[in-house]
Amino acid sequence: MGEQPIYTTRAHVFQIDPTTKKNWVPASKQAVTVSYFYDSTRNSYRIISVDGSKVIINSTITPNMTFTKTSQKFGQWADSRANTVFGLGFASEQQLAKFSEKFQEVKEAAKLARDKSQDKGETMSNHSQEESGRDTPSSNRASSINGTDDEKILHVDPEEAVLKTENEHLKSAIEQSNTNAKKWETELQTLRENNARLVDALQESSANVESWKKQLGACKEESDTLREKIAELEAQCNEANQEKQRNAQLSVRVKELEAELHDKEQELENLRKQAEIIPQLMAECEGITAKLQTAETRNKDLEGRVDGLQLDIDDSQQKQVNMKGELKKFMDMLDGKIDELHEFRQGLSKLGVDN
Repeated sequence: MGEQPIYTTRAHVFQIDPTTKKNWVPASKQAVTVSYFYDSTRNSYRIISVDGSKVIINSTITPNMTFTKTSQKFGQWADSRANTVFGLGFASEQQLAKFSEKFQEVKEAAKLARDKSQDKGETMSNHSQEESGRDTPSSNRASSINGTDDEKILHVDPEEAVLKTENEHLKSAIEQSNTNAKKWETELQTLRENNARLVDALQESSANVESWKKQLGACKEESDTLREKIAELEAQCNEANQEKQRNAQLSVRVKELEAELHDKEQELENLRKQAEIIPQLMAECEGITAKLQTAETRNKDLEGRVDGLQLDIDDSQQKQVNMKGELKKFMDMLDGKIDELHEFRQGLSKLGVDN
C-alpha cells in the first residue's frame, strides 16, 4: 500500500535559525497542510508538509523525539537526522492539542515497531546461528569431497545473497519514491485546484461587496428622502400649531363678543323700561338684533372653521405618526443590512487570511 496519510491539519511552519540556533525562520508564507504519513512497508511514520512544489517538512518520527508546547498555539520538536528544529503555529489551542496527542500516539507506535523489529532480528539471528551449526558437518563433507573450488563458491554465496537483498531494497525504495512522486503530484494538482476555487470565491465575494455598496448607497438616498419628508411634516406641524394659536385667539374673541352681547342685552332691558322712548328703543333693538344675527352667523362660521382646523390637525398628527413608524421600520432594516455587510466583511477577511 506504501505511505498513507493518517492525520492532516493546517499550521504556519517555522525552522530554527541554523546560525544562531535561537531565532525562528518562517518556512511558509501562510498556513500550509501538515500531515502524518504511515509507511506500511517499512513500518515507519513521517511528518510531511509541502508549500507549493517545495517540501518544507520531511521528518521521520522516532521513539526518542519529543513534541513540546511552548505557548498556547505553538509547538516544536527536534529532528536530529535533519539537524534542525521544526516549529508549528496553529490557529487554535484545540488544533495544537490534537497535533500533540497524535505525535504521542505516533511516537508510541514507532517505539512498538522498533521493539518488534529488534525482537524479530534477535529471533532471526538465533535461528541463523542454529542453522549454521547444523549445516557445518555437511559443509565440511562437501568441502572435503569437492575441493578448493567448492569452498570458494560457499564463501561467495552469502555476499551474493546480501547484494540481492540490497538490490531488492533499492528497487522497493525506487518504486516507493515513484509512488510518492505521483502522490505529491496529485496533491499538488489538488492544491492548485483548491487555490483556483478560492480565487473564484474571492472574486465572487468582491462582486458581492460591490453590490452591497450599491445597495447601501440606495438606502442612504432613501434615508435622505425620508429625512426631507420628516422636515416637511415638522413644517406642517408648525403650521398646525399656528392654527391652534389662531383658534385660541378666536375663542377669546368669541368670549369678548359674548360679553358684548350681554352688555347689549342689559342695555335693551334699560331701553324697555324707558317707555317714553319706545320707538327709538325698538329701532335700536332692531339694529342690535341684526348685529346679533351677524354675530351668530360669524360665530357659526368660526365654529365651522375651528372644526375644520381640528380635523386638519388630527389628520396631520396621524400622518406624522405613520411617517415616524415607517421611518423606524426603515432604520431597523438599514441597521440589519449594515450588520449583514459587517459580518460578510469579517467572513471575507477570514477567508483571505486562510488563503
